[in-house]
Amino acid sequence: MLALTACGSDNATNAPAATGGAAGGGTATGTLTGAGSSAQGAAMTAWQAGFTEENPDATVQYSPDGSGAGRDAFLAQGVQFAGSDAYLDDEEYAASKEICGPDGAINVPAYVSPIAVAFNLPGVEKLNLDADTIASIFRGEVKNWNDDAIASQNKDAELPDLPITVVHRSDESGTTENFTEYLAAAAPDVWTDEASGDWPAEIVAENAQGTNGVVSTTSSTEGAVTYADASAVGDLGQALVKVGEEYVELNAEAASKAVEVATPVEGRSEVDMSLDLKRDTTESGAYPIVLVSYHVYCSTYADQEVVDLVKAFGSYAISEKGQSDAEGSAGNAPISDTLREQAQAAIDSITVAS
Repeated sequence: MLALTACGSDNATNAPAATGGAAGGGTATGTLTGAGSSAQGAAMTAWQAGFTEENPDATVQYSPDGSGAGRDAFLAQGVQFAGSDAYLDDEEYAASKEICGPDGAINVPAYVSPIAVAFNLPGVEKLNLDADTIASIFRGEVKNWNDDAIASQNKDAELPDLPITVVHRSDESGTTENFTEYLAAAAPDVWTDEASGDWPAEIVAENAQGTNGVVSTTSSTEGAVTYADASAVGDLGQALVKVGEEYVELNAEAASKAVEVATPVEGRSEVDMSLDLKRDTTESGAYPIVLVSYHVYCSTYADQEVVDLVKAFGSYAISEKGQSDAEGSAGNAPISDTLREQAQAAIDSITVAS
């Protein structure tokens, strides 16, 4: 269905609304405000710069406060779009009809990336881990790096006698929701908590704000492990995840395979592109811990100027140029032509409220 992509940047909340538009083509003008996913950070910075270069009278402001904060700000009408690593849930979708009209908001995939199980273990760059072991590590039940649960899957690795420090997101996070969704589906006997954007309160561990926060904490803590957007983990070691009978390395192609077996979410508008991922897939070569990050727009806005600006930016982000800009900044591959066509149709459907 697709290959891959990338997005985040400056303060957006309470910024002024768009002041002009370019219906039917031409240069967009005004200020578009967004907030949300920190995983989209690098790509959004590239999108902001590229869009402004093509539209010098337009500005895109984006505050990478986390997916949950972005959705909340969008539904409170504090921003004009949200970046979210999870599509709006049923309650949020119902609430969006109050501000976006009877068709509610639309979720448009703009950024697809594997979520890395990343660790700081001197001398070890890769580890084979199955779902039960990953879940046991993050529950705090596997406490040491030379535990038999890890060693039995990595017979050639020199595993140190070193305590494991789990690092999780402190903020409500779409990355957390995607990661715990994988754990709940692929290791249900170990991970008994429901998938959530909030880390389970009963699991005591280190925490940090945003993608950069957990990566920074893990990078500075020998023996630490975290989950984060793959484009952000830098030199940290990464796990190969067991799928079926093989261990799958994290890369764009493997993430794409996981998205290919996703199914559309029911009960949404005809143009909405929310996807349910099969986290317990046994598809050969598929990497199941995948983040599909969305741009959440209203299906209708109050005036034409805002509609023009939303359409111009949304179209740029998913365009070949926009995806290329994102790839260069965030290290992800572009979305496929098929996905781009579907996303463009969704963006084209945005109109002025009647």
